[in-house]
Amino acid sequence: MKILILGAGQVGSTVAESLVNEANDITVVDQDAAKLALLQERLDLQVLTGSASHPSVLEQAGIAEADMLLAVTQSDEVNMVACKLAASLYNTPTRIARIRSADYLARPELFNKNNFCVDFSICPEQILTDYITKLIEFPEALQVLHFSHGKASLVAVRAFTGGPLVGKPLSFLHTHMPQIDTRVAAIFRKDGPLIPEGSTVVEDGDEIFFIAATKNIRSVLKEMRRMDKPVRRIMIAGGGNIGRRLAKALELDYQVKLIEFNKKSCERLAGELSRTLVLNGDGTDEKLMQQEGVDDVDVFCALTNDDENNIMSSLLAKQAGARKVISLINRSAYVDLVQSGKIDIALSPAQVTIGSLLAYVRKGDVAAVHSLRRGAAEALELVVHGDRQSSKVVGRRIDEIDLPKGATIGAVVRGDEVIMGHHDLVIEAEDHVIVFVINKQMVKKVEKLFQVSLGFF
Repeated sequence: MKILILGAGQVGSTVAESLVNEANDITVVDQDAAKLALLQERLDLQVLTGSASHPSVLEQAGIAEADMLLAVTQSDEVNMVACKLAASLYNTPTRIARIRSADYLARPELFNKNNFCVDFSICPEQILTDYITKLIEFPEALQVLHFSHGKASLVAVRAFTGGPLVGKPLSFLHTHMPQIDTRVAAIFRKDGPLIPEGSTVVEDGDEIFFIAATKNIRSVLKEMRRMDKPVRRIMIAGGGNIGRRLAKALELDYQVKLIEFNKKSCERLAGELSRTLVLNGDGTDEKLMQQEGVDDVDVFCALTNDDENNIMSSLLAKQAGARKVISLINRSAYVDLVQSGKIDIALSPAQVTIGSLLAYVRKGDVAAVHSLRRGAAEALELVVHGDRQSSKVVGRRIDEIDLPKGATIGAVVRGDEVIMGHHDLVIEAEDHVIVFVINKQMVKKVEKLFQVSLGFF
């Protein structure tokens, strides 16, 4: 597939890296020549320096032959204009735009074919806000991901010494909670993946991904970990787009304090937020943090635009007694360094966002894609079509399907029913199949397996 990416920022470069590894023909356009040079050093792709909304630049980048346009610059207006030009002048089949402004997002008619011709819009800040909200709702979890309009959920937890699973085989799970149907989709031990089997013994520190009907998630978490006390107090460092959105999403259900360094921003935030206590100060100021009771905070979220400040304020909060700390970190190298230390969850905005884009790029009918383990693994929701003759999965038991090694079917959503992916389950047409892939190199094979042969059409 020939894909044109506008914008070489965190989102654009992460998407480029992911798609280039899957043998796509990628061209990236940005006004920052230095950024493009660094990108081209690392990846096998084409780059072009210029304004993403200029027709001459788009033509030079190959818009006429592109199958897809991903407009993910920092400017909503540039992204929308680029989509309009791609549709009107070059008839580009798929156009995706990053839109940050709530004003634009509140008017979906702006994106239809009579206006800016945006097929799909994504708002990374809102995606990240929703993601953090789920982590606060389920404080025991490392990740909480939804499939099939929220009917099924994939949750990651860390096993700990003294926990109900440590030292026991996975087969014990069914004995331990026979009334709830759940399945372990994958286990990561010391950053290496394990294919889960009934005889696999859980060890301290294992990262366990399990899938269940969303209505059962809390019950399963109770059995897998000691339940943390309910979250009541939340402190947020950073009042930018994400901090403001998160405070607004949480303030009606939790006690929220927000620390923002810029005084004018504080005044604006105080006017926009109804129940959040807005404080003017620095999240790395130990004295301020102590005065505001960081030792009594259930969740501390460091969400500024500065990675180093986020790391430092998170470490200070944890040392002072905050129960759980979440740190927003843009540099992927930093994420891996701090995730295994005192910071409970290190979030890469680009990795959280990328799944929303990948769902449109994947071949076959892909309803959802979630990036896992900081991009090393993926969970896909694939909609099955065809019949036994035209499909390699329809009408077959799971143990008859030729899945690549390292890919497992975690669950199937059939109508409103969530069915665990046990070996004797027969796949039917229009099932939503949730596949866990421990190595992204296998994704193309999984996609091909679920595609319908041309004869079906």
